[in-house]
Formats: sequence, structure tokens, C-alpha cells
Amino acid sequence: MGEAQNQPFQLSFNPRLRIEFQGSRVTSDGGLILVRELDERLGVSDLIAQHITDPRGKNTQFPLTDLVRQSVYRRLAGYEDVNDAERLCHDPTFRLIGSEQIWERGAALTSRVHSFETELLTQGENLTGLAAINRELLARVEAMESSRRVVLDIDSTEIPVYGQQEQSAYNGHFEGTCYHPLLLFNRDGDCLAVKLRPGNVHSAEHWDDVLLPEIERQQKQGRDVVVRADAAFAKPELYEALETRGVKYAIRIPSNDILEREVAELLPRSVGRPSHKPVVRYKSFRYQAASWTTMRRVVAKVEFHCEELFPRVGFIVTTLEIDSRAVVRFYNKRGTAEQWIKEGKLAVKMTRLSCHRFRANEVRLWLSVIAYNLGNLWRRLGLPKRIDTWSLTSLQQRLMKTGGRLVKHARYYWLLLAEGHLTRSLFGAILRRLEALSVPAG
Repeated sequence: MGEAQNQPFQLSFNPRLRIEFQGSRVTSDGGLILVRELDERLGVSDLIAQHITDPRGKNTQFPLTDLVRQSVYRRLAGYEDVNDAERLCHDPTFRLIGSEQIWERGAALTSRVHSFETELLTQGENLTGLAAINRELLARVEAMESSRRVVLDIDSTEIPVYGQQEQSAYNGHFEGTCYHPLLLFNRDGDCLAVKLRPGNVHSAEHWDDVLLPEIERQQKQGRDVVVRADAAFAKPELYEALETRGVKYAIRIPSNDILEREVAELLPRSVGRPSHKPVVRYKSFRYQAASWTTMRRVVAKVEFHCEELFPRVGFIVTTLEIDSRAVVRFYNKRGTAEQWIKEGKLAVKMTRLSCHRFRANEVRLWLSVIAYNLGNLWRRLGLPKRIDTWSLTSLQQRLMKTGGRLVKHARYYWLLLAEGHLTRSLFGAILRRLEALSVPAG
């Protein structure tokens, strides 16, 4: 009976066709090999060894670096559930991205991955270590770049939950039970920091824990820092903290009667037939709210649309010394941070926080952030210009999801990839770009 189960399948529409399942030799994620090459160039193995403590001793079946990579690359490939490890443990790509000792034996099974993520990584020093791995990985890339000005976008988002997870709570704004994490990005889309918070906290809660350490780090490197944020972060203590540190900012503030009186002369429509294109007017003025200790510059934007009865009015408090139009244009680029959050949710399944314990969900969020950053760094450092604007979801579907077959010879392993979106010439172009990276040691 066992012999019959191993026989290939035959199909009636083509008697000469035979179907066989060889999961240990065939992969659908061959493109991840290129991300693993970037990982090697950036020294991720060293970062894991420095920041993750392994209490298991020397007699271990799976090296720590392999377990971390399996958890990160699984998310990067779009496999959100720990149960996926049962199938992926025999996948050639997931074996080859690890150390040589798992090439034949296979990667870790579900039970091992689960205990690794919910027990070993939840230890205090290891949770802090994941944050350090993420930040030092990005620091190595920053050292290759010559920018003297850093733009930081801080924003919060919703992660819905459906069970009895610790510290999950109902949020009236999102109208659901959720977690409410805080995220910090630079203008290249790298996620510099994240903080998982209970669902019922204010959007700006713990802003100082996320923002101030990053400002200090960047200023120690001699960089000028500019901060952008939406109206949820319109807090006088935030303004004062940034001004004390010499940090420029552009932060939207809610409208009120006093602000609207300042722009009253801009609100009437022009006489005559309305333009089909939006008509935009700007004004800059000094303003001091009751809770502020000093006057600050506010830039107003009034925008008329031909099919709308009332104009759209917005206000931005800023310390930037540029004209009003440039301030608004600079602030509007903050919207890309929302796009990066969306990529994290769709591509690396950042929202999959299904553990009961809050600390285990913190670990899973950090693993997703590291996976997101690896994908984003691969996009902006490794991909040719014509495709470096693809979303992470497109990169998954078109490049990472490349079929391949593993063939073992006496001295080498051959991974034979199918040519689709990832052609031989594109593979070579990406590899050459990665080999040209000049990554500083340590």
C-alpha cells in the first residue's frame, strides 16, 4: 500500500503526463536567495550573535541564527502562520538560507518555531536584542549613505485582535478591539522603531520613548533632524522637546475658531466660473494656543474644488524657514508613512499578533518589522531603477515567488530557477548591485 501511495498521478486528458510531489526538492520561493545575499553583506549573522542570548547550551539541534532567519524570512515570503513551518521545513529555499547543518536535515518544525518565538525571544534581553538588531542593521546602511539631513515620520496604526489577547482593548476611533502600535520611519521607508501599545491609548502616547532616542542617535552622527506628524501629535510638550533639541518640525494642528478667523479673507470663492483645477491659497501667521508657552508659526492651506461647496482648510505648525507652499508640500509627503505601514500589514503580515501574551506579540511585531526592513533594503539597495518602486507585495509575487528545483551533486548544490519575472539577466543585475555594496565593518 505504501508503494502505491508513492506512485505518480496519471491524468485522463493526457496519458503521457505524470504528476509527482517532491517538496524537499522543489521550491516556490527561490527569489529569497537574493535577500539572503543582502543579509550576508550586511552582517545579520553577527548582529544576531551579539544581541540574542541562547540559554539552551551547546547541544542544540538548530543554531540560533537559523531560527531567527526562519522566523524573519517566513514573514517576508508572506507565510503569516507558525503552522506554515510544518511545510516550509523541507522547502529547499528555507533550508539553503540557513547554516550548512540544516541543508539536509531541514529547518525547524512548528513546535520548535513556536517555542522559540513565544519563550526564548520573550526573555527581556532578547526582546531588547530584536530592537537592537533592527536598528543596527539600518545603521550599517546609513553609514554607506552621505545624507546630512534625516526626516522622521511618526504615526500610529490599528492591529485588530479577535481573541482575549493581553492588553487588547476597544478603540473608539477605529471602532474595534485592537492593539495600537506606534511606528517611526525615515523618508526612505525604513522602520526605525516600533512600540506595541494597548488598544485604548491615545495616538501620541509614549511618543517620547520612540522619537527622542532616535533624534539623539541621529544628532550624534552629526545629522540635522526634521520631524513630521499628523494632528494626533499636536502636543505642546512635543513641540518644546523638539525645539530644545534644535529639531525642525512640521505638524498638523486641529482647526479652531481663532485659526479660521486668521484665514477668513481666503475663504470666499473667486467671482466667475470655477476652475476645473483646484485653486489653492496659502497664508503664514504667528499664533499661540492657550496651552502654549510661546507664539509659533502656523501655515494655512485653503483649497477649492469645483464640485465642492466649501473649501478644504488645513493648518500646520512649523519651525521650517521656507515659504508656505514648500511647507505644505513637505508635510504632504508624510502620507508615504501610511503607505509603508500598509505595506507592512499586507506584505509581511504585521497584523498577525494572535498570541495571548502581550510580550509574545511584541516579539512577533519586531520579527515582522525586521522582515519588512530586509525587504525594503533589498528594494532600494539591490533592485535596478526600473523596478525599485515596486511594492513589497509585488516583489513577493513577482520576484520572491520564483519556482526552482534543488539538485545535489558531489561537491555543489544547484538551485535551478524558472524564468518568469525573475530572469537570468535581472538576477545577475541584482547580484552585481549587492556585490558592489561597501558595508562598513561592525
